Amino acid sequence: MQFISVTELARQLKEGKPIRLLDVRRGQARFASGVQISGAQWRDPALWLDWKDDIAHDVPIVVYCAHGHEISQGLTATLQAMGADACHLEGGIFEWLAQGQAVTPLQSTGDAP
Repeated sequence: MQFISVTELARQLKEGKPIRLLDVRRGQARFASGVQISGAQWRDPALWLDWKDDIAHDVPIVVYCAHGHEISQGLTATLQAMGADACHLEGGIFEWLAQGQAVTPLQSTGDAP
């Protein structure tokens, strides 16, 4: 399974490399945390069949969940099978936060569970 480390993702974001960040944490976990990696788009992992075809493949995709396990790895594999340059964030947002990387507060978009 292809992954990207927190350090490498932070470096690429700092350099302004075009990356599509997908936050695929379960809704309750996402809203309980109250934060996301800046620029991330949330997609409900339970509804992946509804949105998988809407994800543009024009730039590399980094998928993250809470801990970088089944959810992000499974959805990364799906996107790769569809031809996307996709990988998951090793350790998920938990590791991102543990390494002191910046996050932004969730926007109130009405997509709360």
